[in-house]
Amino acid sequence: MSRSLLLLIPLLVACPTVDPVPGDDDAPSTYTYTFESRFDGEDSVAYSGQTFRHVLIHDLKSWIGGLTPRLDEGWFPAEGDVVAELNFFLEFDGDTSGGLEHGITTTLGVDQVTYGDIASGKDLLGKLAGNDPVGQHATWATDFVGWDDPLVTTPESLVRLWTYQIEDQAIAWSTGGYPLDPTGAPVPAVYVTAEGHDLNQLMQKFLLGAIAYSQGTDDYLDDDLADGGLNSDHEAARDGANNTALEHAWDEGFGYFGATRDYGLHTDDEIADMGAFDADGSGSIDLLSEYAFGHSVNAAKRDRGSVEATDWTAQAWTGFVEGRAILAASNGPLTDEEMAALQLRRDDAVEAWEAALGATVIHYINEVIVDGEAIGTDGYSFADHAKHWSEMKGFALGLQFNPRSKLAPDRFAQLHELIGMAPALAGDDVAAYNADLITARDMLGDRLDLDPANLGDDHGLGGW
Repeated sequence: MSRSLLLLIPLLVACPTVDPVPGDDDAPSTYTYTFESRFDGEDSVAYSGQTFRHVLIHDLKSWIGGLTPRLDEGWFPAEGDVVAELNFFLEFDGDTSGGLEHGITTTLGVDQVTYGDIASGKDLLGKLAGNDPVGQHATWATDFVGWDDPLVTTPESLVRLWTYQIEDQAIAWSTGGYPLDPTGAPVPAVYVTAEGHDLNQLMQKFLLGAIAYSQGTDDYLDDDLADGGLNSDHEAARDGANNTALEHAWDEGFGYFGATRDYGLHTDDEIADMGAFDADGSGSIDLLSEYAFGHSVNAAKRDRGSVEATDWTAQAWTGFVEGRAILAASNGPLTDEEMAALQLRRDDAVEAWEAALGATVIHYINEVIVDGEAIGTDGYSFADHAKHWSEMKGFALGLQFNPRSKLAPDRFAQLHELIGMAPALAGDDVAAYNADLITARDMLGDRLDLDPANLGDDHGLGGW
């Protein structure tokens, strides 16, 4: 978190800089995301399902990352074996697998050791854009854009395509059939293709967009349904819970952003480099409150990497906290004034979320430009080139899932025409491709109102 937010913390403890409930000078404010229930006086925050999906995405990436050594050590998968193991995460079955240990570790250990310790009844594909269609701003069976392949018409079909590609390469790899990079050498890992797709990075980054970003911005924090998102009931407690449906929806949006409950107390370096904070001094990390995931970490990375300072960690945090404070202070359905104030806090949080995501795409655009210019030199790495391109593409695909995006659909389509379907490699017109990337970068900067000082130069240097 930037110094500006750290200086704000004492003010937040005593009196909010922005009154969370307009007209009420005694409205509560807080510097941690903890809010007392009006039904039983206990903490009313709950978003375990969102944490669970973050853990599944993390573990899916780790599993794919560990596939190459398994094959090199003598595993000979048959058709269906690799897809089945990938589906363990994508179609997670808590009834049969909830007792298994997940893959999140910290130096202090974690409070929740098994999947079932975090939540139950959750998977990934059920919340993928298009598979949970109620209230989404587009029909993803027809409106999904960005991956030019006749087999891809929806977000799920893209995920399925990548799972089969990983399996096909794994089966070939196990018998010595290695894809070759442009120099004729074997690719560095089984999930890297000859055309420069790092399927592990593509999968993880896309899921962060098509699940976390999509669900957060287009479901829980949206207000297009009469009885969903910000229009959820705020009068009665949910069955078996101590919060209202609206409080829970807001919490779920916060959970998909991925911040810790004390996110505002930490610097950008701490969030980006550590991400886990023993806030209660228990000696271990509670994954439901003390571990930073996904987008919240990337926001800190981009803030600390800015040439002209940005503070999206602070903007998102303040929006989420002050919005939740409005709900905690209300004893019934929101007034028109309170709803307008809540929507403003939502807009602040989502705007910061999109800006950080767009800046992350720009960061990897610059990495790809640098990689392209290094082709033919001793400093060139095909593995890095494929990785950076895939992170760029995977994150960029996610930008379409925000209903309040500043990037209109026609501009989004143009962005992916410029990014294309693979990096320019040796023998390609790298200079022309890098010029397209600079055009894409400048368009993103313009549409998302990003300071030109942070975009970088024609060689991908001097910016994010």
